Amino acid sequence: MAEAHTPLIRTWQQLVVVVAAAFIVPVVLIMMIASLVTGGRKGLEADDSALLARIQPVGTVQLASGPRAALSGEQAYQQVCKTCHEAGLAGAPKTGDKAAWGKVIAQGEKLVQEHAVKGIRAMPPKGGNPDLSEAEVAAAVVHMANAAGANWKAPAPAAPAPAAAAAPAERSGQQVVDASCGKCHATGERGAPKIGDRNAWIQRAKRGLDSVYASALKGHAGMPARGGMAEFSDAEVKRAVEHMMNAGAATTVAAAPPAAPAAPAAAAKADGKKVHDTACMACHATGVAGAPKTGDKAAWTVRIAQGTSVLYDHAVKGFQGKAGVMPAKGGNTALSDDEVKAAVDYMVGAAK
Repeated sequence: MAEAHTPLIRTWQQLVVVVAAAFIVPVVLIMMIASLVTGGRKGLEADDSALLARIQPVGTVQLASGPRAALSGEQAYQQVCKTCHEAGLAGAPKTGDKAAWGKVIAQGEKLVQEHAVKGIRAMPPKGGNPDLSEAEVAAAVVHMANAAGANWKAPAPAAPAPAAAAAPAERSGQQVVDASCGKCHATGERGAPKIGDRNAWIQRAKRGLDSVYASALKGHAGMPARGGMAEFSDAEVKRAVEHMMNAGAATTVAAAPPAAPAAPAAAAKADGKKVHDTACMACHATGVAGAPKTGDKAAWTVRIAQGTSVLYDHAVKGFQGKAGVMPAKGGNTALSDDEVKAAVDYMVGAAK
């Protein structure tokens, strides 16, 4: 006799588990597949990121005190020229494009370098970096031309100018006395009043400080002008006189402190138009890479509505979006934040 069939589901609890699994497992599988398909970055956004990474300058300019070493042609290209010439922005002949560069090379080395230094069409002077020397610009031109098959010779880099010697600090009264006046005033030689001789110094104090100053500066009797040290300034000689008079208790004179170094002149306000013409114009004059054209009110109205602080932030740090890509500081990292902001102000004003 055959055995009776035993069902797999014997209780209502087992039935609930089976029914729940029948719904939950397919849903989880569908969610995992959807996550794999939709994950990652989308076309235009990914392309924008790739473009931004490609046109960002490879090097940065570090500003420091003292003369800087001249850049080689390749270094100048990497820091400045690459921004436009690698991607062919604003009609710039792409690096290595023999057909495009063949027309440029045919103009002759001298004329091409002159265009690079002074600017031509959408290309600003010196590629938008006025800190480059003409020799550095010429070296960058030679680097790009030779990459396209030319055989030009790069100019020798100019030696950096020697740093100007710092002006010596002014000496105190004690230092001047030790260096010169003390030779006679310590012993009374040539009738000089001894340092500490109260009566001798009182007689001179009665004539007035101006008279004592004049005698020390111009000389009198056996005393040479400025104690025989022509390099002493008027202020230094006067401080020496005051030091000796106070030591002789003839009077109490508040010695003038050494002159403080001149305060650096306040930095001139950045010229927004100049920065625009030398750096920003390469893209904003033609609308390359989605840049709003200078003077295009419709294009700028949308951006102005975002607020000045947002415009500053995008211009200084760089920006990428569906409309286009803007490298940090327009690709010229030698510009200061204030210069970039001044250029933004200029373009905003031109659109109002």
